[in-house]
Amino acid sequence: MEASPEPEDNALWLLAEGMAQAAADLLAALDDDQQTQACFPFNDERERTRWYYTPNARGGVPLGELSPHQERLTHKLVATGLSEGGYVTASTIIGLENTLDALEKWRTHWYPERGRDPGKYFVSIFGDPGRFPWGWRFEGHHVSLHYTLATADGGGLLITPLPTFFGSDPARASFVGASGDLRPLAAEEELARALVQSLPSALRAKAVISDVPPPDIVMANRSRIVDGASPIPAAQLMGRAMTAERQAQIDEWHKRLGLAAHHFELFRYSTAPKGVPAGAMPEDARRRFRELLRQYVDRMPAAIVRIEVEKLTGAAFDALHFAWAGSVEPERAHYYRLQGPRLLVEYDKVQREANHIHSVWRDPQGDFGYDILARHYADAWTPGG
Repeated sequence: MEASPEPEDNALWLLAEGMAQAAADLLAALDDDQQTQACFPFNDERERTRWYYTPNARGGVPLGELSPHQERLTHKLVATGLSEGGYVTASTIIGLENTLDALEKWRTHWYPERGRDPGKYFVSIFGDPGRFPWGWRFEGHHVSLHYTLATADGGGLLITPLPTFFGSDPARASFVGASGDLRPLAAEEELARALVQSLPSALRAKAVISDVPPPDIVMANRSRIVDGASPIPAAQLMGRAMTAERQAQIDEWHKRLGLAAHHFELFRYSTAPKGVPAGAMPEDARRRFRELLRQYVDRMPAAIVRIEVEKLTGAAFDALHFAWAGSVEPERAHYYRLQGPRLLVEYDKVQREANHIHSVWRDPQGDFGYDILARHYADAWTPGG
């Protein structure tokens, strides 16, 4: 690895060095074929910015093709990019693939040997760990992590963890008897519901942009946040042909949800945020909004949390908008969005009879390091260079 400049923020540098070491240790443990699968040039933009939260084929090497030692090193890398609670959530989501496989009666409709598979989570390294810029991705069904690391003029360190996606299918799985339920994303649901229910009636009427939720997160898996975007049809998102039979199934599902054409216009994404700004909310609702926002940010290591919170405080927080679609009652289909110039959070709990969650945290300016890479390359340029 390159020698680090004198760190301005020691915690951030220690985080970056830990990631680079974990990535280097993993690569050293892979054989030549596995390294070929796992490694991509950093400037392979098509691969680096391609992502899914569905059970699609991906670039990278899957956990299921690794030895126990190699798999452990992969998890060690993943853990460097999450807080302790964030890693617990991610590993629980992966474990739920076994539960989902049983719920779906052991079908093999996604992969030839196994329908839902905790071994189908893939790790990819972009560039040379520790030689800036570089990055890594860990991704499978319902977990998608993307880290980009670069430097700025004077040796400053720049890191972004976005986009970050966590889902849960099922959203709620019951243990035996009085042991309770397993709900990996319970707080993401409960905090938002408490927020919308706490709003005064006039503000709630503005916050609830549709009585019916979208069928999925609106931005889907687009590499860029696009003004005017609507949900991508499920078959397209999963890379499957849209047959007449599948279209009929989707039409029937939309009918059960109560979805009509005009609803898609209501929750279509726009750069002008929909819903209610935090600055217009009473103090108890503002507190709930902060708690909900921190639920997403606190998935990250403390050094990343500090950076991201700084982007979303003061006037920036007051300008954030909260929008809701669907029922405000528990166990009913719903969706919400948090939006500002440096923030897009989307959440839905609609599919599988409202027992299937998607949640994503993005930055319209900083996904995949777009903003920090612009700084990195601008600082590296010299006249005549």
